Amino acid sequence: MVGAATTGRRSLLAGIGGALCGLAGCTGVLGDTDGDTVVSMLAAGSLNNAIENGLRERVDTTLQAEVHGSARCARLVASGQKDPDILSLADVALFDSLLDTEWVAAFATNALVVAYDPESDGGRRLADAERWYEPLVDGTVELGRTDPALDPLGYRALFMLELATEYYDADDNLRETVPTREQIYPETQLVSQFETGAVDAAITYRNMAVERGYDYVSLPAEIDLSDPLYADRYATVSYELPDGTGIEGAPIRYGATIRHRSPATQAVFETHVTGDYLVEFGFTVPENYPRYTGNAPRTITN
Repeated sequence: MVGAATTGRRSLLAGIGGALCGLAGCTGVLGDTDGDTVVSMLAAGSLNNAIENGLRERVDTTLQAEVHGSARCARLVASGQKDPDILSLADVALFDSLLDTEWVAAFATNALVVAYDPESDGGRRLADAERWYEPLVDGTVELGRTDPALDPLGYRALFMLELATEYYDADDNLRETVPTREQIYPETQLVSQFETGAVDAAITYRNMAVERGYDYVSLPAEIDLSDPLYADRYATVSYELPDGTGIEGAPIRYGATIRHRSPATQAVFETHVTGDYLVEFGFTVPENYPRYTGNAPRTITN
């Protein structure tokens, strides 16, 4: 099924500044800087626009936000190179696999889609294909994806391709035939490659397509990593990070934790994990979210 965001294909939802800030992962000051207490956040690249244009407007405290792929964020913290007040990642598993985190709040979910540029020949081929992956296999579509060693979107793209092979009973192993090294872009630059004509399509999160108004192919729940009902199916695929850490396929869950508590940090955190802005920026927030695991402070969970 082909889906399209309602905001217009080229709309960046006032997020151009945030996207430019996040080109290589950067630090930006969000909010007023009139001597207020500063709260620092290290976050997943796919949260960049929501933080820049949603969270900022809802907090009174000065917020310094830096975005990278989530696996890189976790490594920066684990190695002591970064020590943010709030850490917010696109995969809750990274808090356990790469970090020793006391507690985590799962606060949003997402889905994988294949976004495409309907103004390019390759994009039209993908949109018109009986099965969306066929022009990717025959090489008539320039595909973009992210680095699985750096962020969950990258390894989730591989999971999706492997699951799709079985789901569609494809003649080719899509995880082996579709990916090439030349397809890889930083998460914060991925969908902007449509603007430059570098790619015709991209495996991305639904929120990233929605917030920028790009057309996209909706994928079946059996392969888009969105539905807990298919958790056992998702768990049949895996990826090994460069340090040897194994990541198992699972429903997409974003998670956040506070590393340095203060009244200002707690106020920003609570807005981050409970704010309605997340839905506005294309994320899904289940009714029972945020869901806390571990020994979370009562002042946060109550």
